[in-house]
Order: sequence, then C-alpha cells, then structure tokens
Amino acid sequence: MADTTTDRVLIEAIGPSQGTLLRIKQVVLVIAGIAALAVMAKIKVPVPGSPVAIGMGTFAVLSIAAAYGPRLGLTTILGYMLVGALGFDIFQSSTAELSGFAYMTGSTGGYLVGYVLATLAMGLLARQGWDRSAGRMAIAMLIGNAIIYVPGLLWLGQIYGWDQPILAWGLTPFLLGDALKLALAAVVLPGLWALVGRARG
Repeated sequence: MADTTTDRVLIEAIGPSQGTLLRIKQVVLVIAGIAALAVMAKIKVPVPGSPVAIGMGTFAVLSIAAAYGPRLGLTTILGYMLVGALGFDIFQSSTAELSGFAYMTGSTGGYLVGYVLATLAMGLLARQGWDRSAGRMAIAMLIGNAIIYVPGLLWLGQIYGWDQPILAWGLTPFLLGDALKLALAAVVLPGLWALVGRARG
C-alpha cells in the first residue's frame, strides 16, 4: 500500500514502517511526545478570575494526536498522565507543591480527562485523512476542543457548584486563544503533509 493512502497518519509516512526499527521509532516518538506535552503545557497566559490559564497544552495534545494517530497518540497521552501522576511538575498549572493526584483531581481534572478523549477522537479523524487539508483540520480541532471542554466544565461545576459562573471561568476567556491555536494547527499539519509529499515525489 502506498504511503499516500488516507488511512495513514503523518508519522507512519516518515521513517521505518516495520520490524525492530519501527518499534524503536515508536518508543522515541512516545518519549518525545511526552516531553513536548510537558514543555508546551508550561507555555501559558494567566486569565484573571479563572482557575485555568490559556496555554499551548491543547495545541500540543491535538497536534500530537493527529500526527501520531489513535493508538500511539493514546499511548503518549497516557504516558504523560502517568508521569504527572507520579508527581512530576509537567501539567499546565501544577507546581512543586501541587502535583500528582492532588493536582489531577483539582480544578483542571476534567480537562485532563478531556485530553485523553480528544486524543482518541483526533487520532481517529487523522486516520481518515482530516489532517491533510486546512478546512478539515480546523473542524477536527474544533471537535477536539469541544471534547476537552465538556468534561472540563462538568468537573468545574461539580467542584465549585453550578451557581458559580462556570462558563466565565472555564470557557469564554479561552475562545480567542483556541481560535488562534486552531488556525495554527490548520496550517501546520497539512503543511507537514505537503512537505512529505514533495519529499516522496
């Protein structure tokens, strides 16, 4: 089967595709993905009045999911969660004092659940070729963001009570930032596919 078939995700079109070298590539990608998630999570802009800051974490989660596909993407995000659960300061708002399960069950816990669900969804959409055009990638990012927000907002509501301004805390301050990240991903992923196509052409 040719590398340009729509059931391949980006990393499957690059490098070894079978045998021991494939396994080595996958291990390296998982480690690199976890490291990228940890670094990107710390790139953030605080939002006054909200317990959650605007960051590049969602961009990293959804982009890695699209590039890696559902299986490797899920392995990577679960590995990231495991490292965080062990107490390492790798989440967006975690600190040396607040990390591990204490952080994961706090105000951002629902968003972490959303990361896992969105990784699976984005990987499946990428498997169908949605990451190869700007329009479809933008829609996929929109779907992925929605999947992150639903459990995130439900979690906030359960913790703080539904009489609180949950949408103002956990949704509306981030819409502009999410739109910008959506536009960036809609350019980057199809652009990488175009580079792969030219390299193989």
